[in-house]
Amino acid sequence: MLAPWELTVTLPKARHTWMRSLLLASVAALALSACASNRGSMPSPDYSGVSAGQGLQTVAELGARYKANPKDKVTLIHFAAALRAAGQSGQAVAVLEVGISYYPKDVDIAVAYAKALTADGRFEQSLSVLDNVIRPDVPDWNALLVKGATLDQMGRNDEARQIYAQALTIAPGEASVEANIGLSYAMTNELVAAEQHLRRAVQMRGATSQIRQNLALIVGLQGRFDECRAIYAAELPPEQVENNMAYVKALLTQQNRWDVIAKG
Repeated sequence: MLAPWELTVTLPKARHTWMRSLLLASVAALALSACASNRGSMPSPDYSGVSAGQGLQTVAELGARYKANPKDKVTLIHFAAALRAAGQSGQAVAVLEVGISYYPKDVDIAVAYAKALTADGRFEQSLSVLDNVIRPDVPDWNALLVKGATLDQMGRNDEARQIYAQALTIAPGEASVEANIGLSYAMTNELVAAEQHLRRAVQMRGATSQIRQNLALIVGLQGRFDECRAIYAAELPPEQVENNMAYVKALLTQQNRWDVIAKG
């Protein structure tokens, strides 16, 4: 599992650029889209894996349903999730602000609202919403995951991992929890630890293609390109595999880490 050499990707100013992008693209699909077991809130819809064309069609269809009945709770949550997946986080926030006005005490709407705020970069506001709905006696692990992802994106990684640990006690064996822990370690350049958690995650219930692709990324950032390509190839069409490989190598080039790989 571990490489015969150790690569530490030093990310001073650039760290927050590409790793925050990773979290927005990946944790938005992980922490912001957890499964339904062992928790109180409703299942979180996940549209992150659909193609761009399918995503636009889904947004259009759900938008029509929302326009016809903006008070329908399920439609509100699904429409906002589809908007987030399409990169329209600001509109998702606006939709859920309307939803909050209809359901001011509803936990599902509040958690969805926090997800949209986090995706839109409004981290403090998201934390405030989450802290109002997370009950100390019976915390919702989906809400905890969103809180952890938010803290990670604020650079408060140790706090995030404490939150993930709490979620893990409530929902042991859930892939999204382990995957988020892995991404948290990736943010602090601890790639071996990140890989260990992501490898656990891909073996757990609820493991998604996004989680496997995140594992491929972390493997690639350690210079193991053949293994990285193989993981991507099992999930994506050939053209997208090549695009992802080019992205991984570009990240390494930005950090001037090829010399470390060569010495390995």
